[in-house]
Amino acid sequence: MSEFDAAQAAVQAALDAGASYADARLMHRRYESMSARDGDVDDVTQDADSGIGVRALVGSGWGFFATPDLGDRSLRDAGTRAAEIARASALVSREGRGMIPGEASVGSWASECVTDPFEVPLSTKGDLLVRATQTMLEHGADLATGSYDIWETRKWFVSSEGHRIDQHVRESGAGIQATAIGEHETQRRSYPASRGQFATRGWEFVEEIDLEANAARVGAEARELLTAPACPSGTTDLILGSEQLALQIHESVGHAIELDRILGWEAAYAGTSWLDLSRLGSLQYGSELMNITVDPTIPGALGSFGYDDEGSPAVKRDAVRDGVWVGVLAGRDSAAAAGLDHAGSVRADGWSRLPMVRMTNVGLEPGPHTLEEIIAATDDGILMESNRSWSIDDRRLNFQFGTEVGYEVKNGVQGRLLRNPTYTGIGPRFWASMDMLSSESVAWGTPNCGKGQPGQTGHTGHPAAPARFRGVRVGVRA
Repeated sequence: MSEFDAAQAAVQAALDAGASYADARLMHRRYESMSARDGDVDDVTQDADSGIGVRALVGSGWGFFATPDLGDRSLRDAGTRAAEIARASALVSREGRGMIPGEASVGSWASECVTDPFEVPLSTKGDLLVRATQTMLEHGADLATGSYDIWETRKWFVSSEGHRIDQHVRESGAGIQATAIGEHETQRRSYPASRGQFATRGWEFVEEIDLEANAARVGAEARELLTAPACPSGTTDLILGSEQLALQIHESVGHAIELDRILGWEAAYAGTSWLDLSRLGSLQYGSELMNITVDPTIPGALGSFGYDDEGSPAVKRDAVRDGVWVGVLAGRDSAAAAGLDHAGSVRADGWSRLPMVRMTNVGLEPGPHTLEEIIAATDDGILMESNRSWSIDDRRLNFQFGTEVGYEVKNGVQGRLLRNPTYTGIGPRFWASMDMLSSESVAWGTPNCGKGQPGQTGHTGHPAAPARFRGVRVGVRA
């Protein structure tokens, strides 16, 4: 039988067992990664799996059951078991909230892909990493590493409401890192970002990153940082590069606006949220330059899709507009509980995991300036780039971040390197201090967002551009 027919059989079994609603996601997945170290291939991983996950709603209780066995009997059993679990859950569930109405979408979606990453020879991929790591060693690195990751996901979604959706998603990304070892400490530089850069595209994206062209600079900067002066402590104007600002968005905005955290349904790994739904539409989150959107429609961005894992079509929405909090990341059940009328932000890490509210592309819209203009307008400040460490409290409010490199800015001129730069702040106060924002936006991909128990890894995107924040505490307090 076809994948759609298989998913439909599981849904029908759940309905026959008493479910008022049921859906099924059948998935085929492939994954490959390679790492190189000091001019040699260090590790190669290739993996593939298939399976189906079934959700069922009985009364006020949800049930979920997943299996890798796609035989006829197993499919029906999966639907029946999901309904049985839902019935048991209803015994301890609160009064039913249901789900907001969903459009019975019938459609197909595929990410853009010029070069299938799985068709590129392993030797070609390995040679790229080997050459890049060798170049870093030749230009100052004591340890040089590089890696790539590629994914292919095919999924078919069917629901009792009439959804019938198939999607084909291919994702690619890579990065390099140089470490220099000194007498008392080590320093590192990365490219294109501390975790690499990733997109919902094919191997052409890795080629565009051009690891080799940046390897010499990365190795030399790691060595130079060993003798650079330390980041001073105090309060100053802070300019963040777009990659670091992307992480700032992820941690202090993206997780905070997840509706399941706001409702108290979810607290694993990243905690709850400081936001209160009663202030949605009125809370001042930041300055008027702060415009955050939730947009899974951005071509090529890592958090893009055609439909989420509840079958809701991808739609761009505002989360913060002119500094005011106006939107959340939601699923159909959490939206119903909160009295909202939209969802569209539910995804699962594979067929064997229950879908939950996840970030898509949560990004900062570009501003009116350029990075050159921001630097020229800064009399005394620090430019920080490339994340090295992060820490934020369990309400997504108080934070401290460290970056790989800082640059002194004096009288409108970018000057010497600074090592071990850090900054700290409180979310809304920090965002309120943003007074300049560049138009030079990049959609940074984060393939390692953790959430839930059992743990799930989400792929998210974060468009961001360099920005200036006034009066920020930097360095380590004495």
